[in-house]
Amino acid sequence: MENLHVAIIMDGNGRWAQQRGLPRTAGHVEGARTVRQIVEAAAQAGLRALSLYAFSADNWGRPGAEVMALMRLLRRYLLTETQRCVDQSVRINIIGRRDRLDRSLVHAIERSERLTAGCQGLHLRIAVDYSAQYSILEAARRLARPENLHGRAMAEADCVDTRRFQELLDQVAHSSASAGAVDLLIRTGAEQRLSDFLLWECAYAELYFTDCMWPDFGATGLRAALADYAGRQRRFGKVAEAR
Repeated sequence: MENLHVAIIMDGNGRWAQQRGLPRTAGHVEGARTVRQIVEAAAQAGLRALSLYAFSADNWGRPGAEVMALMRLLRRYLLTETQRCVDQSVRINIIGRRDRLDRSLVHAIERSERLTAGCQGLHLRIAVDYSAQYSILEAARRLARPENLHGRAMAEADCVDTRRFQELLDQVAHSSASAGAVDLLIRTGAEQRLSDFLLWECAYAELYFTDCMWPDFGATGLRAALADYAGRQRRFGKVAEAR
């Protein structure tokens, strides 16, 4: 399982709480505890990168109190977990837009990224105010800027390949280093869709959907998903020649 890029859509926190007669925010608090377990399990499994979908661009449409609670929870996570990540050589990177985030949260993000920048183990990417469609469109806009429409710059634009476009996507999303293609995408919470998460990077990802709500997923759930992935045949559109 080493050298894999695993992405997880952490779905089901609110429903987990409602099923227990608790406020939705209680599910998010419990889900944050699961994040700690998953990060530790991913590091132990030798994963190259772990991308977690924490807050989509569309999540701004949720009730204001829930949005504020989520942002406070993220800031608290960064403040309390950064040293643990340093100890485990886990590099933290928050991907997504930052212009709509509170300045105190942006400062916490920058602090965590700075303190873990030298870590050589797991690359932990947490998506906040993230939209894959926005990233793709913004990368295309950057290619279409006037400086890319004439002369030497135009020749460079004509030579854009998947690697260069991935670099642009990483720039848009504030990715400190490319995690490359997603090998395995996991979604908890019984839904079966990508929800605008890493659409470019998931072109050939194996998909794993589970009814388990995120707070109950844990290290055991990650191991089950990795075991399922290990049993799949990765052909990337090719077949072996008949003998």
